[in-house]
Amino acid sequence: MKKIIVCVAMAVAIVSCNKTTEAKEFKTAYIDTNKLLEESTEAKDIKAKYESIADEKGGRLKVEVEKLEAEKKAFQSNAQKNGQAWAQQKYGELQQKEQQLQYTQQALAQDIQGKHGVEMDSVVSKYRKLFKQFGKDKGYDYVFGTGEAATVLYAKNQYDITKEIIKMVNDKYKSEGKKEEKSADKKEAAKK
Repeated sequence: MKKIIVCVAMAVAIVSCNKTTEAKEFKTAYIDTNKLLEESTEAKDIKAKYESIADEKGGRLKVEVEKLEAEKKAFQSNAQKNGQAWAQQKYGELQQKEQQLQYTQQALAQDIQGKHGVEMDSVVSKYRKLFKQFGKDKGYDYVFGTGEAATVLYAKNQYDITKEIIKMVNDKYKSEGKKEEKSADKKEAAKK
């Protein structure tokens, strides 16, 4: 009986040693996805694009809000002069304008967020394909992601390949931009 227990214990020890050895043979790395999206030129360009759109369209709305504020001030000074019936009618009109401006602001924000989200989802999808190819090319068994949806609770810094990935996606984005610029230049030259 003691021999069986000793044999089982040795078998367990051998199996656990083999698993430990196998685990050390895996080549792993991780990417800080938040940092990638903060430092990726393409993601920065998309963010800047939608900030610019928001500023432009928001500026137009700001003018409308300022007009409404001026109308409210004029209403307050003219309410007693023009009587209660006029004041009630004008107050209703002002409320309606204010509500319409609020709807317009909400619709604008939703539209910009939606379009920004679609473009960023496209970038993330493209990056996932790049990660897969990068992992295959570099011989990684696993490439993990950290960030908001963290899948790594701890890793040594030596396994962090974020900088390498940022360089790769930025270089790829730049080369794609140059291709697009060259094709646009060719089209313009053909028109002339």
